[in-house]
Amino acid sequence: MTAYGYHASHEQFAPAELLTLLRAAQDAGFATGMCSDHFAPWSARQGHSGHAWVWLGAALATTQLPMGVVTAPGQRYHPAVLAQAAATLAQLFPGRLWLALGTGQALNEHITGERWPAKEVRARRLAECVEVMRALFAGETVSHEGLVRVDRARLWSLPALPPVLLAAAVTPATAAWAAGWADGLVTINQPDEGQRRTLAAYREAGGRGPAVLQAHLSWAPSREAALHAALDQWREAVLGSDVGWELPLPEHFEQAARLIDAHQLEPFVHVSDDLGAQAAWLARQGEAGFDEVMLHQVGTDQLRFIEAFGADVLPELNA
Repeated sequence: MTAYGYHASHEQFAPAELLTLLRAAQDAGFATGMCSDHFAPWSARQGHSGHAWVWLGAALATTQLPMGVVTAPGQRYHPAVLAQAAATLAQLFPGRLWLALGTGQALNEHITGERWPAKEVRARRLAECVEVMRALFAGETVSHEGLVRVDRARLWSLPALPPVLLAAAVTPATAAWAAGWADGLVTINQPDEGQRRTLAAYREAGGRGPAVLQAHLSWAPSREAALHAALDQWREAVLGSDVGWELPLPEHFEQAARLIDAHQLEPFVHVSDDLGAQAAWLARQGEAGFDEVMLHQVGTDQLRFIEAFGADVLPELNA
């Protein structure tokens, strides 16, 4: 049975508010959660970007929800430092943490001052980071020379079970490549149900484990309000990978997205004021093979969304 969870967007809300929203989501019946891991938001209109790992400690301590995070080792995070953070949370909260590892975006990674590598180099770097992190979780002392460097690192406080390492992939090609190392897949909804093709590519390449979908949606009491909220908050985030992976600053995203209109946005965000239509769309994602569907209400009216979906959508999905 598909589990339906709440996506906590650090780009859009201050950490304290986001923690309140996560607790409200748990109370409303959301079964699981995940969060983003940004250093900067997509736009100044979003205006936030708390530290995901600090927040995760509070989120896991004050709810009972399993939590995931989409993150990128190799530049902003040294893999040994990221492994230590993940191992600590996994020891404190056994079985409740997963990581979805991706190659990252310049928006978040450029801050180190290091050159932003080409996609193929980032993929090789990620593979090295996965190897390093798995060895550390196994209790090994790790030295490594490559696109990342590690000198005699060892994790002294290990969890009984290591954190699950999923792959964050948007395209079928990336998903197929990740099938060789990942414990599962995280992807996002795309035009023409492209998420199904990404999942199929992962499975056909031998990919195992859970499949998680971050489902971008916009709901409001009127369709006009739902569409306005999506355009205001999420138009920068739908820029294609050729742009979205390379731009370093929120103002660059704002400039690139200034001409995006509703026609261009709607294939990326399920916009509807009809709770029944939202429930039917979400149910189809479970039928497509996704084990967990994380609902991301892209608008800022989160409490009304949580209350409405908790009352009228989740019971239908869980029936």
